[in-house]
Order: sequence, then structure tokens, then C-alpha cells
Amino acid sequence: MLPTIALVGRPNVGKSTIFNRLLRKKRALTHDMPGITRDRIYDEGHYEGVRYALVDTGGLVMESDNDSEEFQVDIFDQAREAIEEAHALLLVVDGRLGMTPLDEQVAAYIRQSNKPIVVVVNKVDGSELEDQALSEFHCLGMEIMPVSAEHGFNLEALRAKVAELAENTGIVPEDEEADDEKKGLKIAMLGRPNAGKSSMVNALTGEERVIVSEIAGTTRDSVDVTFESGGKVFTFVDTAGVRRRTNISNQLERFSVVRALKSSKKADVTVMVVDALGGLTKQDKRLIDFLAKEATPFIIAVNKVDLVSLEERNELRAGFEMALRIANHVPVIYTSCVTKSGLGGILPLAAKLKKECSLRVSTGPLNRIMKEVIEKHQPPVVKRRRAKFKYLTQADEEPPTFIFFINDERLIRPTYHRFLENKLRKILNVKIAPLNIYFRSTAKNKVTR
Repeated sequence: MLPTIALVGRPNVGKSTIFNRLLRKKRALTHDMPGITRDRIYDEGHYEGVRYALVDTGGLVMESDNDSEEFQVDIFDQAREAIEEAHALLLVVDGRLGMTPLDEQVAAYIRQSNKPIVVVVNKVDGSELEDQALSEFHCLGMEIMPVSAEHGFNLEALRAKVAELAENTGIVPEDEEADDEKKGLKIAMLGRPNAGKSSMVNALTGEERVIVSEIAGTTRDSVDVTFESGGKVFTFVDTAGVRRRTNISNQLERFSVVRALKSSKKADVTVMVVDALGGLTKQDKRLIDFLAKEATPFIIAVNKVDLVSLEERNELRAGFEMALRIANHVPVIYTSCVTKSGLGGILPLAAKLKKECSLRVSTGPLNRIMKEVIEKHQPPVVKRRRAKFKYLTQADEEPPTFIFFINDERLIRPTYHRFLENKLRKILNVKIAPLNIYFRSTAKNKVTR
């Protein structure tokens, strides 16, 4: 367990920018548009040997009289849970605008937690502006620190203060390896907006951990959710929906798409969620092609099948068979977050996929087996020459990656490449994991895939 520090405050005061600055990396999305952070975002920070968990929350709106009231309630609930879980709080306010009634409401609300609170007055661009910027906030009766997240003013002092708050909790963090083990199998949720990614995370974890809304694009950042199931630990990364480029209307959403695709590369397994009602769209096919070319271990979860007739399901299955011709090893599972149909198979399938990706084969037996295969089915003659295989080795990376050393890589045709992949899959019993196969010329030292 790590001491937890939560950043709270009204929208657009710079919480996410401060969050990134404290972590020294761009973990949370930042943008001039209010309300960008909606779910609570966790990450680990450290300062001079002190480790702590940092939480960025959505902007607190205590009252709302517009059409987004229900949505704001969801954001508030996420922030409230973060406040309850935290051991200390950073109340972020805007030093340029001064104190607003909403700042006072938020301060009164978090004061009830009886936890250590530091008021971080952001957008103070220098020491000469401190007195003017801080004067209004003294009436809150809390410790105050001026900073400028944008220009870096006083950030080192804030890092030291956060470390001090963490140390004062009396919690002794576990070692990093043990902390990493607690995250277990990392599963990235990928797909178009409103396909049901967040609903699936909530259904599998058994709690309303991620905001679910009919408004497409509710999730704009990657949100880590760690939980235990069947004695095993899993961490879901619920990512922003990926739209077609022509539908990416602003820079913010473009960042979200990049973050989603990066999350799929960092996770152990990716679950691509497809809306059964919309069928297999061009964007879905692009995502499948992207994941296949990147050799990403992934599962396709066709969601909302309870709303599709049996006849339409057959058409849906046929569409996936066609789309997956380039990666026919990819497993497809049909699910419903309403009826729970198919959901029970996702975690075991993800664990099996990870196990296959972790496969290691010693060089000696591998070469003996493949020598027999190649002798029985030699590569075709290309321009009066035939590829001669020297030896085969497995690279130390995931998914399983094999390098064939041959006299000339240009003599290998795609059909023979597929033949060797199929043979390796059969011999090694790799059914659902991607395989990387490279050919390297022993003379020219070139590599093809």
C-alpha cells in the first residue's frame, strides 16, 4: 500500500497539469477546455526516496442547473471516492481569478474529511505576485502554497510538500516489485466510442469504477482499475474511444486516440470491444489491421449481442471471419453487459493469451524440429535459387519472436512465410497469440518480417 494524495478542485484550475508536473510525465490529459478529467486517474510519484500514489480527479461542481447535471453527479461521485480513499488532499485553485464561491464550497466539503489539506494556488507566475494572489485564500484557514504549473514556479517546493504529506501518514510502502505484482495481468480496453468498454470494466470488476454514459466519448483518458478474480489479479486500462480521423473534431480527442493506442502497446493483452448493433465498421477493420500488424495480443469482444437477432449474429460472425483472414488466430467472444453473457470467458481467455505470449523454447530442440519441417517442404526456387536455412533462434521478447538465419532473405515468399508460421504454431501449440517471424541474411545482415 502507498500513501495516497488526491488533487481536488473546481474545473479548469490546472489539477491535471500539476498532476503531470508532480509525476514529471504526461499521465493525465490537459486542455483549456473545462472538465477534461472525468474519471479519477492514479499513478505513482516519488521524491527523494519517498513513494506515494497520486490521484487526479474531475472538476467538482457542487450544484448544476443545466442539462449536464446527471453527468456532473457521476464526476462528483468519482471525486468523492478519491477523497475518501486519500490520506491527504491538495485543493487546487486559480490565483489569477481569485477565490470563487465554488472554491469555498469545495473547501467546505473536503474540510469535513478531517484529512491534511494544502491549498495549491496555481497560475502564480512569480514570487512578486504571491501576496496579491494568496490574499483571498487565507480566509480558508488552510496551509497555502503558490505555484505555476505552466511555468514551473515553486514546483520543487510542492514536490517536497507532497512527500512530507506522504511521510506523515506513517504508511510504509511495499517494494516496487511487489507493487508491480499487485497489478497482475494488464488488459487494455480498446474500441470505438460508446461500444461498451466502460460498462464491461464495471461488469467484470463488480463495481461502478468507471463512469458510464450514453454520451459518446465520456472516457477521454486511460484509467487503471486493479481488482482480483478467481485468486488472480488483473488491471484494466479503460481507454478513450478511437474514432475515424475525419471524426476527430479537436486536438483533445486526437490526444485521447494516441493515448488509447499507446495503452494497447503497454498492456499485456488488449480487448477490442465492438458494438454488435453497428456491425463491423471500417474503423473496426482499421483497428484490427493496426493491432495485427503491430503483433498486439488481442481479443475481440462483440458487445451488446442481446440486442441482435440470431440471423444478424450469423452475418456478424461471417463478417469477422472475413476481417480476420489476416490474423485468423485472434479469438472472438460475444458478450452482453446486461445479461452477462460471455463475460465469464474474457479473463480466462486473456490469461491464456498471456501464457502463450510468454512461451520460451530452447534453441536446440527448436532447430531439430524445424530442420525436419524444412527438409520435407523446401522453400520454392526463386530466380533459380533456393533459400538455405542456417539456424533458427527465439528472441528474448514478447510475443514469441523467431529469427531464421538464411543465405538470402529475398528468396522467401509470403506463402512460405505463412507456411512456417503455421508449422511453428502447430508444433508449439500457439493458437491465439501473435507470432513474429523474421528472416535475416547471414551475409548482408538484413531483416524482413
